[in-house]
Amino acid sequence: MFEPVQLRTFLAVAQTLSFTQAAHRLGLRQSTVSQHVRKLEETAGRRLFARDTHGVELTEDGEAMLGFARTILEANERATSFFTGTRLRGRLRFGASEDFVLTRLPEVLEGFRRDHPEVDLELRVELSGTLHELLAAGRLDLVLAKRRPEAPHGRLVWRDRLVWVGAGRMRLDPQRPVPLVVFPSPALSRARALEELERAGREWRIVCTSASLNGLIAATRAGLGVMAHTRGMIPPGLDEISPRAGLPELGGVDFALLHGDRDRAARGPAEALADAILAGGDRLQLP
Repeated sequence: MFEPVQLRTFLAVAQTLSFTQAAHRLGLRQSTVSQHVRKLEETAGRRLFARDTHGVELTEDGEAMLGFARTILEANERATSFFTGTRLRGRLRFGASEDFVLTRLPEVLEGFRRDHPEVDLELRVELSGTLHELLAAGRLDLVLAKRRPEAPHGRLVWRDRLVWVGAGRMRLDPQRPVPLVVFPSPALSRARALEELERAGREWRIVCTSASLNGLIAATRAGLGVMAHTRGMIPPGLDEISPRAGLPELGGVDFALLHGDRDRAARGPAEALADAILAGGDRLQLP
């Protein structure tokens, strides 16, 4: 029998690919995280993670365990909610950056609405920087957005890298400024792109600005320029630009959950949705 606490720990490690980050997310010691994973591997009779000096990766059996772990935990949570008779109520103002609209986040939200039908869920889609501002102003209760890896606040959902993307036929002239397709400020991807180009001494020019991700994708597919985008969520029709193009590295980016602290009535629903997102964090990528 698979223990729910061990499955939750397994999911945290699988999503962060780090025993240290998983321990921080769960509020456990790293030795406890390792113990949970070891016991789960003993129960399964399979190795779930490949660990070496370079990091942590899921094995094929670990990939298979992801689906089973989510199913078991979701069923356990529904049964617990049913038999304890506790039903969440109230309004939850949830903000997500537009990147997630193209992912499987709607599946997570659909499951949340099914499990908690009496919660009035309001979804706001904005740039990550704008969501952080709205949360600080008390206008949102929970936010799923990008943050810089060095930022201490929030609960890490998963970690990725920003890369340059463009149309397959896109060719950059090293003698001319880099044509950029960008979100308006205060978008993190825009700031990172400009910072790294300036640091590399590479000239640039903005050829398209849009607050709509679909607008940026259309401009990039048309070959107007290149854009900074998360590697794990590159839209169809766009490709990662080869390092041979000479563009600077953009570094890592975290996807984190951040809670508001002004509306006490929303804490229960916010925690429930946060748990659902953390449990399905590996699914919040393009199919």
